[in-house]
Amino acid sequence: MKVTKFSGEIVTFEKDKLRKSLLKSGASFEAVSRVISTIEKELYEGIPTKKIYKLAFQLLKKVSNVHAAKYNLRSAIMALGPAGFYFEKFMARLFEREGYETLTNQTLEGKCVSHEIDVIVKKDKVVSMVECKFHGSQDAKTDVKVPMYILSRFNDLNQQQYTFFNQEATLAKCWIVTNNRFTTDAIQFATCSNLELLSWNYPPGEGLKDKIDNYHIYPVTALTTLTLAEKDKLLAQDILTARDLIMDKDCLRKIELSPSRIKNVLKEANQLCDLLKITT
Repeated sequence: MKVTKFSGEIVTFEKDKLRKSLLKSGASFEAVSRVISTIEKELYEGIPTKKIYKLAFQLLKKVSNVHAAKYNLRSAIMALGPAGFYFEKFMARLFEREGYETLTNQTLEGKCVSHEIDVIVKKDKVVSMVECKFHGSQDAKTDVKVPMYILSRFNDLNQQQYTFFNQEATLAKCWIVTNNRFTTDAIQFATCSNLELLSWNYPPGEGLKDKIDNYHIYPVTALTTLTLAEKDKLLAQDILTARDLIMDKDCLRKIELSPSRIKNVLKEANQLCDLLKITT
């Protein structure tokens, strides 16, 4: 059976790959088997993978909202667009979970020109700049031109003194973060140039998806119990993650959710943050 990827490429349907993806959501083997069995009955030659993904999400949601939310994580990250402003703020939250102090949306004067920096982070007295490359399509990749360009900006900044976190410091490191993938050349150039990279699947075992799962810091856009409009209203309140929502429960009242809706949303958020037991 052939399927059509997002890019239009025709490939062979891989049931094991789908099973692995579904199991990563936390659903049981039995639940995943039922989902796959239903999907196989809907397959036809050339079916778009987007349609398979949507069907899998709908079926998984019947099993558990939280498993569906985790399965939908990549789309939830892309929902932090379209410009990527919320993605930058989300990344600051992630760095904070790793023990960093953070600043966002900083304008710094370099040796030659001024630069707008997405995130400044500090840990163990080391101050670094973080540049976020947001993509609104799953097929887009960050190529070698991006680390080349960002390296030139870093070189214009790293010899200057700045005041960050109430102390004088220089920028010692540079991170490049993307919600998609880097090309092989981009990784090779960045490694050679001592740039730190973080993408959906890189570094292996420590990519963006791995960090989100490990720290249970899921974007509020992942929640299946909220509408798109409600998620937008929460983002506008600076509620970027499910954890933010739990810490500021009043934000749900502000967007006029009913008491029963608030209860359901908080239940999903707590389960997503691994604060409540999930059963399937």
